Amino acid sequence: MSETKVTYLEAISQALREEMQRDEAVFLLGEDVGTYGGAFKVSAGLLEEFGAERVIDTPMAESAIIGSAIGASLMGMRPIAEMQFIDFITCGFDQIVNMASKMYWRTGIPTPMVIRGPSGGGTKGGPFHSSTPEAWFFHTPGIKVVYPSTAYDAKGLLKAAIRDNNPVLFLEHKLLYRLPDLREELPDDDYIVPLGKAAIRREGEDMTILTYGAMVRQCLQVAQTLEQEDDLDIEVVDLRSLAPLDRETIEASVKRTNKVLIVHEDMLTGGVGAELSALLAEELFEYLDGPITRVAAPDAPFPYAPSLEAAYLPGAEKILAAARKLVAY
Repeated sequence: MSETKVTYLEAISQALREEMQRDEAVFLLGEDVGTYGGAFKVSAGLLEEFGAERVIDTPMAESAIIGSAIGASLMGMRPIAEMQFIDFITCGFDQIVNMASKMYWRTGIPTPMVIRGPSGGGTKGGPFHSSTPEAWFFHTPGIKVVYPSTAYDAKGLLKAAIRDNNPVLFLEHKLLYRLPDLREELPDDDYIVPLGKAAIRREGEDMTILTYGAMVRQCLQVAQTLEQEDDLDIEVVDLRSLAPLDRETIEASVKRTNKVLIVHEDMLTGGVGAELSALLAEELFEYLDGPITRVAAPDAPFPYAPSLEAAYLPGAEKILAAARKLVAY
């Protein structure tokens, strides 16, 4: 293990650098990724190390960025397309859902590309810089969707995504980028975190919380509070890979605890939690001792005002209240 603790952001940067060193087919493209190291400095120093042919500053045109990445991947390259903020991914929606996601199964030609960028709220970014778009692509066959919650996973999942022959959407919650609590020592040796495997962050028997991204930390805080104040043993499952989804881990956890709370930052209606609820109702109904419960953002545009943002986002108080109500059912 390295003796230096790294942030979530630094772990992502390490993954980019190591994969570019390992494979000359890997390159990065996006707005200001070279000159300024990206909006959050994730790619700082890569231009100097790898040159302008492999760290490419692009125009402000996400459809062109993603379209170019698709073409490059079909020619044997492994592009990493950065969205300066993940909200801007909608400008390349057609390229993703009508081209990238369908190429591999339609033609049999591998389409190894990663689309990555900062996601989520809590940073006072307002409605145009706080999107959580995972449900759109979770619904799209042919593209993998991952959302790490720790520095270790951020590095390992990104390396696995870059090596995968399918298009992968890699979401990075910007609230986690430099969070001191997430600093950790990472292995010196090369490692990956396999796509499609959830992680049990805390074992328990009274209730399962299914979550991902920045909400994992919130749910772990709630689980600790419930243990201290209510003598409850809560299991927290970090999905981390939304597509493919680790159904086996979900099912095994719910069969043990018999109650399930689903927590995500995306809006309630049509979010990942809706599909999880359907899965649980169809496959595990006889194991449930209470209603499937969801905590998510309201069905409303993301607000500008910091006070409204705090009210809009799921947080520990809302999760705690929902958990206590479910446990008491």
